[in-house]
Amino acid sequence: MFLPFFEHLRRAGIPVSLREFLSFLKGLKAGLATYDIKAFYYLARISLVKDERNIDKFDRAFAAAFEGLEGISIEEVLEAVDIPADWLEKMAEKHLSAEERAEIEALGGFDKLMETLKKRLKEQKGRHQGGNKWIGTAGTSPFGAYGYNPEGVRVGQKDSRHQRAVKVWDKREFRNLDDSVELGTRNIKVALKRLRRWARDGAAEELDLNGTIRATAEHGYLDVQTRPERRNAVKVLLFLDVGGSMDPHIKIVEELFSAAKSEFKHLEHFYFHNCLYEGVWRDNRRRWDAQTLTHEVLRTYGPDYKCIFVGDASMSPYEIAYPGGANEHWNAEAGQVWLQRARDQWASNLWINPVPEKYWPYTQSIAMVQEIFGADTMVPMTLEGLSRGMRALTR
Repeated sequence: MFLPFFEHLRRAGIPVSLREFLSFLKGLKAGLATYDIKAFYYLARISLVKDERNIDKFDRAFAAAFEGLEGISIEEVLEAVDIPADWLEKMAEKHLSAEERAEIEALGGFDKLMETLKKRLKEQKGRHQGGNKWIGTAGTSPFGAYGYNPEGVRVGQKDSRHQRAVKVWDKREFRNLDDSVELGTRNIKVALKRLRRWARDGAAEELDLNGTIRATAEHGYLDVQTRPERRNAVKVLLFLDVGGSMDPHIKIVEELFSAAKSEFKHLEHFYFHNCLYEGVWRDNRRRWDAQTLTHEVLRTYGPDYKCIFVGDASMSPYEIAYPGGANEHWNAEAGQVWLQRARDQWASNLWINPVPEKYWPYTQSIAMVQEIFGADTMVPMTLEGLSRGMRALTR
């Protein structure tokens, strides 16, 4: 009966295999999601989705596959399904507090509640708004939506208003996560891991299991061997645009910076404003009295560094194209000259832009920076964009 669901997943572009689908069916057979739509959703997701970038696709496929269930009336369900009394009692004990169970008893118990619901469904012919008897909205009847009753059955309402319904007929919770949304620190770390070159350095503090087995076999007694921890040996030079139009992007840039510091042991960073000029700085509080000459940075860090610029590239075109175009100081050389020098020094380079990619064509300066760096080396600050950028840096 779940083959249509499997087909929906495949049509949505989710790479689900027959083995994963069989594992999902095995979990259902074992009773991991019996009578619980939320548990059923999470069982399906953990069994069938192996890449977090596909979660959004899975949610849409899940909704499409089970959309028909919404067309089944409550009356049909109640008439067709004979729920065992002992199961209802166990579910009540599991999900309801003693106070809530007492409130249900005030109406005559769960059986009375469901019996009354069947009766009302047969009597009522149309939609009802307000009131305390008919199934409707914004009233105090035990049956309906957007109202209040401590012993209620919610019908036709997406979200709970008072969190007091005994039975939530149609509540589903989906996450909207795919590779086109902006990043969080965890997702940034996942993407940055694509840029790595492992090497062992530092003190011998990690257990060498293979070495321990070999030494123990050779010596006839337990001989524990250790080795230096394996770390990412990639060297990264990070230039961060600050101030002005970058202010709305402070949070996401901070997350990128935090993730980069944890992923790369060899990380150097400098700040700039709008475009690269003759000076950069490490401390924004001393940007005018403690600058580092860009020429010195070019001489200090060798071509083995990966150079990453982070900025919205949104500025006056004069700041890029002409001497004296900078809006805060007189620049003797145009910004494009310094950007090209950086690209010549660090052949492996990238520009990460927090502005959504669909808006790039409407800003002339973004097009100018793209022309300097190359269309494939400016990427948006999304999971997909950052993953694409890491692949570009490894070429």
